[in-house]
Amino acid sequence: ACTTSTIRLPLCPAGPAPIHLSGMWATSLLVALAARHTTACTTLIVGKDASVDGSVMATHSDDGESNPDARVVYVPAMDHAPGATRPIYYDTEDFPRFVGDRGVEAYLQKNNPGFNASVPIGHIPQVEHTFGYFEATYGILNEHQVGIGESTCSSVFGAQARGHGGHALFSVDSLSRIALERSKSAREAVQLMGDLAVAEGFYGAGSFEGTGESLMVIDPREGFIFHVLPDHSGKSAVWAAQRVGDGQVGVVANMFTIRHLLPNRTTRGQPDFLFSDSVHEIAQRSGWWRPSDGPLDFTRVYSDGEYAHKFYSGRRLWGAYRLLAPDVPMPSDYSDLRPSPVYPATVSTRRKLSPLDLIAVHRDMYQGTPFDMTAGAAAGAFANPDRYSASGVTKLRGAWERSIALYRTSQTHVVQARGWLPPTIGGVAWYGPHAAHGTCFLPLHIGAQAVPAPHADADPRSVSRRSAYWAHKFVLNLARARYSDMMGVVRAVQRRLEAAAWERVRADSPAAAAASLAATSDAEAEVILAEWWALPDELMLRFADGWASNGPAMGYVDAWLKRVGWEEGPPEPPRDPALPRCCQDTSGGAAAFAMSRRRAMR
Repeated sequence: ACTTSTIRLPLCPAGPAPIHLSGMWATSLLVALAARHTTACTTLIVGKDASVDGSVMATHSDDGESNPDARVVYVPAMDHAPGATRPIYYDTEDFPRFVGDRGVEAYLQKNNPGFNASVPIGHIPQVEHTFGYFEATYGILNEHQVGIGESTCSSVFGAQARGHGGHALFSVDSLSRIALERSKSAREAVQLMGDLAVAEGFYGAGSFEGTGESLMVIDPREGFIFHVLPDHSGKSAVWAAQRVGDGQVGVVANMFTIRHLLPNRTTRGQPDFLFSDSVHEIAQRSGWWRPSDGPLDFTRVYSDGEYAHKFYSGRRLWGAYRLLAPDVPMPSDYSDLRPSPVYPATVSTRRKLSPLDLIAVHRDMYQGTPFDMTAGAAAGAFANPDRYSASGVTKLRGAWERSIALYRTSQTHVVQARGWLPPTIGGVAWYGPHAAHGTCFLPLHIGAQAVPAPHADADPRSVSRRSAYWAHKFVLNLARARYSDMMGVVRAVQRRLEAAAWERVRADSPAAAAASLAATSDAEAEVILAEWWALPDELMLRFADGWASNGPAMGYVDAWLKRVGWEEGPPEPPRDPALPRCCQDTSGGAAAFAMSRRRAMR
């Protein structure tokens, strides 16, 4: 008997009518799509009245696959000649993400031996002046404190790039960079990205995770949730954006969250919702919405729902909101997120959040809940929450819970915009290479106009002792040998260094110079690098071979011993009650050795 899977195929001119494929063919298609570089990112956004100091904040975790590019670089501000054009490149999101001259030393051909220069797939008119900004896979933060966080989303349409079988010019990578090059506000960035996508076409990741995209976009005054997907022709786009209330927080986890578009709702005379004309036109032409239905529900119409498995997105929404807005009750179970607004796009919160609170959300494994990733048989003897992918390596059907923290994250950042400070001082990107639960976040001020060398070194093909990415990756992989104990040591270092960094950032002076900002970042990066490369030796000394600092045995917790049947293991050897205990083992074997070991430890 064949099983069937329902898959919405992209580029259906008449709409996303589902087709049914046999289990074998459905599996083959999903594996083929997943073979491309994919991301499965979680993003958060915080309004200024929901933060501890009046900051507007957004976050991003780049939850990719193998061969990531975790480098963070500074792209300098530039002047351009009249009539100049801006090249647009096809984005693979692998290492290296770009090879060529964009004013970044790390991208130059000489620093990427063995790789060809990136080739444009098209051009747009260049502006007279572009702003300086931090970027990794996507744009992060510019000199006007416009910040961005990205999350791939499922959508009903898909498209291909120019030169790669399609007509679309822009990916979310390119849109995010151009927005930071040209925008002084979040509202301006959203409108610019939407207009470019409509005019020149948009293509998504094309992975099993979706062909749509979402960005959190902030400035010192406000923030927006921005959703974009290709249109039915593959030559344009559909998009919408919702303003986040000043006292609100929002979460996106690989699925659209914007619901009813309310064109008449405003804040301080500006619309709370921005969207393309195509939003209503395509929905109505496709028979998915009529004006008589009331406000259009963007997610219900244009999302393709959760992918991978049920709870892949919803569990993270529930998990993040329980930490960001614990006073707002939300269900942990539901039927289908696409038609049902189980979790709102934004909620009001009584909490006053700091960058460290958002970092804690990105490290969350649902500890203390029924979905705790550090508990159960899959966590092993030492409460390891990391679950490696089994897709493509087993014929079994199944799935793991999807936690917010993830072992395959290449980098996580928190962008912080502070309107009471000059832009060069107020804009801060807290950057953590590799997985959030194993990294140490370094605050990078946009006014430094530079990135410390250890954070610009992240070649995944070669271990480097000068790389912050490799230092954190090395330690987390080692710590999995005895996760519960070793990560306690790692977390203590994280808390100490990040708390000190937060106290320094809170005390920022408006008069700080670029040179001093860069020097501070360089010094803190070197401290993190040194402390992390010292951790493997400390962990080995304290926990190797199951001995506590080469002393007593640490053993296992009783719950795990019971689960694996330790009590039903081999029985004790036969005893002759007529002989003294010391004479039972005449061979001087295991029992004698164990006795001598116990005496030595006394």
